[in-house]
Amino acid sequence: MNQVKNKSAPYLLGLHPVVLTAATLLIERSYTRGVPILITQGLRTIVEQNALYAQGRTKPGSIVTNARGGESYHNYGLAVDFALLLPDGKSVSWDMNRDGNRDHTADWQEVVCQGKALGLEWGGDWTSFKDYSHFQLTFGLTITQLCAGSRPSPSAVEAANRIINQEENQIVEKEVIAVVKVNGVKIADGFLDNGITYVPVRILAEALGAQVGYDSTTKTVEITARAK
Repeated sequence: MNQVKNKSAPYLLGLHPVVLTAATLLIERSYTRGVPILITQGLRTIVEQNALYAQGRTKPGSIVTNARGGESYHNYGLAVDFALLLPDGKSVSWDMNRDGNRDHTADWQEVVCQGKALGLEWGGDWTSFKDYSHFQLTFGLTITQLCAGSRPSPSAVEAANRIINQEENQIVEKEVIAVVKVNGVKIADGFLDNGITYVPVRILAEALGAQVGYDSTTKTVEITARAK
C-alpha cells in the first residue's frame, strides 16, 4: 500500500488538510478492496487552469473544462482527480467499466462509493459537464465566494472532519490492519476481527497459484487450484 500511496504523494501537496485526509483514506480504502488508484491532480495553479481551459479552444485538443483560472475548486486545494492504477504499477486507466478485482462491480464505482462515504462530492453526479474522475469538498463555499477571498470556516471544517472521522472510527472499531504475506512476500493489508484475519480472496488465491471465479446468480466464489 505504501508504494501505491507514494505514487500519489506529489499530487497531494498543497491540498486543504481535510481534503488531504479524505484523499489519503480514499487511496487506502480502495486498495484494501483490490482497487489501487492514483491521484492524478490536486492543487492546480491559476496558470495551469487557464492553460487547461485553452485546450480545445485556442489550443489543440478536446475541451476538458469550462473553468477558467480561479473558477475551479482545484485552484484552492479543495479537489482531486483520480484514475485506476493498473497491475504493472505504472499505467493508469479511466475505464469506468473495468473490473480488475473481478467482484462483478466496476472498480470505478467502488472508488466513487468510498469517496462519497468520506463526504466528497463526485463530479459524475453533476447535471451538466460531468467530470467522472473528480472529487471535491466545498465546505459550503461557492466559487464566487472563494474568488472573493472566503475560505472554509472552522465550523465547516469541523463538520467535514466529523464525517471522515465517523467513517474511519467505524472501521477501526471492527478491524485492525494486519500485513498478509505469502512465502515471505507481502500481498495485501488484511484485517483482524475477533481473532480472524480477513484478506481479499482473489489476491490471496492468485498468490497461491489458484484461479478465482464468481457466480453472480448464486453469489458463490469458487477457487480452483492449478494442477501440479
